[in-house]
Amino acid sequence: QVQLVESGGGLVQPGGSLRLSCAASGSIFSVSAMGWYRQAPGKQRELVAAISSGVSTNYADSVKGRFTISRDNAKNAVYLQMNSLKPEDTGVYYCNAGIRTRVWGPATDYWGQGTQVTVSS
Repeated sequence: QVQLVESGGGLVQPGGSLRLSCAASGSIFSVSAMGWYRQAPGKQRELVAAISSGVSTNYADSVKGRFTISRDNAKNAVYLQMNSLKPEDTGVYYCNAGIRTRVWGPATDYWGQGTQVTVSS
């Protein structure tokens, strides 16, 4: 079964940095787009950043200029470098990937278990 494992979350002061990592494993034929979502207490889950199978990227307005998404296709991994962190960045961050497990099968969304990011003084 396909599994996405996340790491890198933690507690950091405002203005600090964190780097999140996510690696996919299992029965994988190909991986298309990958991304990061977050959910703050009392709010809906929102897209933070996404990256295509190539190099195209998309960021939420609130993180543009501060966060950078990247991927390593050889490792089926995606990363999120977070700089100049603010208290409003606090939340549970989830890795997402579109994965095909068969040659002619559909690309299906898979999710990581989530990792907590807390920005506080």
